[in-house]
Amino acid sequence: MEIVVERLQEHNIKPSMQRIAIMKYLMEHRTHPTVDEIYTALSPTIPTLSKTTVYNTLKILSEQGAAQTLTIDERNTCYDADTSPHAHFLCKSCGKIYDLPCDDAVKKVVDTDMDGHEVQEIHYYYKGICKQCKED
Repeated sequence: MEIVVERLQEHNIKPSMQRIAIMKYLMEHRTHPTVDEIYTALSPTIPTLSKTTVYNTLKILSEQGAAQTLTIDERNTCYDADTSPHAHFLCKSCGKIYDLPCDDAVKKVVDTDMDGHEVQEIHYYYKGICKQCKED
């Protein structure tokens, strides 16, 4: 629990009970969950939790750099507590999102001249069929 509070404070986010629960869920469930998945998982133990609170908390976490917002899936917005540079792979068959390591050469785009623009986020998305679905 302490590491969750520290993570929120590092990103200038006031640690409320609901924010701690949502951040903890993201850090423990590396499945790139949606607002609905997080709400469904947490609402039985936090009766005062609303979908709006989950959405607003995830928005704050993302804006402050404590989490990433993923738009790899056109139907759902997903969230990731891992903010280190890495890519994501979406299986077109089962819909799961996997983390992929990012080659150092790909990360070098940050070093290029951005014509005075400040790059704050880079997203690498790949889509295809995961190894599990290929075997089925």
